[in-house]
Amino acid sequence: MALEEKNSTMERSSIFEETGPEKVPWASSPEYLHVSMKAGLNQEDAQFLHEISKDEQNKIFHKVDWRLCPMLAVLYLISHLDRANIGNAKIEGLEKTLNMTGTDYNVALMVFFIPYVLCEIPSNMLLSRFSKPSVYMGVLILCWGIVMTCMGVVQSFGGLCVTRFLLGFFEAGFFPGAIYLVGQWYPPERTQFRMALFYCASAASGAFSGLLAAGIAKMNGVGNYEGWRWIFIIEGIATVFMGVAVFWLLPDSPEHAAGRWLTHDEARFLRLNHIVTRGMATKKKVNPDGKKERVKWSLFGQVAKDWQIYLQAMIFASNAVPNYGLKFTMPQILKNMGFTSTNAQLMTAPPYACGAISALLSALLADRYTWRMPFIAGAQALLIIAYAILFAKAEAIKDNVALCYFAVHVACVGIYPILPGCNAWTINNLAGPEKRAVGIATMICIGNLGGIVGSFIYQERESPRYPTGFGTSLSFAAAGMLCAFTLEYLFWKINSKNAEKTEDEWRAIYTEGQLEKMGDRSPLFKYHL
Repeated sequence: MALEEKNSTMERSSIFEETGPEKVPWASSPEYLHVSMKAGLNQEDAQFLHEISKDEQNKIFHKVDWRLCPMLAVLYLISHLDRANIGNAKIEGLEKTLNMTGTDYNVALMVFFIPYVLCEIPSNMLLSRFSKPSVYMGVLILCWGIVMTCMGVVQSFGGLCVTRFLLGFFEAGFFPGAIYLVGQWYPPERTQFRMALFYCASAASGAFSGLLAAGIAKMNGVGNYEGWRWIFIIEGIATVFMGVAVFWLLPDSPEHAAGRWLTHDEARFLRLNHIVTRGMATKKKVNPDGKKERVKWSLFGQVAKDWQIYLQAMIFASNAVPNYGLKFTMPQILKNMGFTSTNAQLMTAPPYACGAISALLSALLADRYTWRMPFIAGAQALLIIAYAILFAKAEAIKDNVALCYFAVHVACVGIYPILPGCNAWTINNLAGPEKRAVGIATMICIGNLGGIVGSFIYQERESPRYPTGFGTSLSFAAAGMLCAFTLEYLFWKINSKNAEKTEDEWRAIYTEGQLEKMGDRSPLFKYHL
């Protein structure tokens, strides 16, 4: 039976080559054993994979789904809830209590992103060296939960900035780590939908944040604390409990799950399938003396010179700038429409719900057709339309409430499909777990600079029109669309050029060691479109 759906050609890593112009049920074909052995598997392991039916594979991956995806989704929800709830606290009196004026609020938003951007790459390097990612991730979440709770008792603007800085420091490792874990458990054609499942949590966090804040704010005066303080305290305590739970509930690897919630054969399938579809084993490499290899610092050079990282980072930023800007400011935008603080909190929920649905639907279609670009560029086009409406009509927002509220919905529908597609596209086109870990973290690091931009584009003095905010978001969406088209063209062109020679002809030019060292620059590597 097939390792992929019947009548589809397997998208393969650096060791793979199309078997011909016609599509074949790849894993059912005799060539599959040959290709599996080229991936480094012995004949016994290759035969084992060959005999796993499609239905059995689906059951195995569904087992992983139930263990990994809900946990990542909840954690992602909490991370976005904790970084964006400052927008809810703002309209409940945060600025007045802490005597904040001018751009103080924007500075508090920006401070989060300084450590968040700087620590993503080293954090993912550390994670890739951990045999149990649950321990590393659990410590991070526990620490940022404590910081979040402390944010509820700060007495000055300086104290708020310190806690926001520490929040960014500890949250930095979660997002790239979650993407890395998805790439370790799933083959390329199964990644985007799984990422979308926990990306939906980002949209859900926006909806849940407003609903939760509206309820918590009613605690105003309890314990002589204002309502905005209770927003931070209660959500921080919830994060602490989740951090403790991560130590036991977050899956580490197929090897650790074997004999527990996976059978030994199921764990073996996941490990071998990862080698075949990704071209590298999940086990840590060791020197001849049995010690783990040190970090290869040359990876930084490889990643720094990889042009696709920068194009993907711009696509990521086409989400980050509009997303963070809107997430931090949406309650205020809705309040500008004439709604009370409570109603503005509640009315943030429908747009985010639409964003969650759009992320899932686009991911299902992208995985179904194994094609990322149309669903990324389509989402960016919706962002352009939404911000064009807001840019033109927000000056008289109280006279255009229905149209502007509709545009906010369209913006959310456009925002949330971009990141699952961007990250799936990146992770599927980097060969080897170490480069994948550093590459995805670098892309996210550069892209998240958009968070700093998003922190400053909505100036209170420009309310309610916000020309800088809406105009900048529109520009980044357009630039991201151009990068998506460029990346698609370059991948297609390189694949076409490499296909001009057969695998045997390329192997006559390069040694096995040279091809292995090239990684995703190998002429035998097929870029995923």
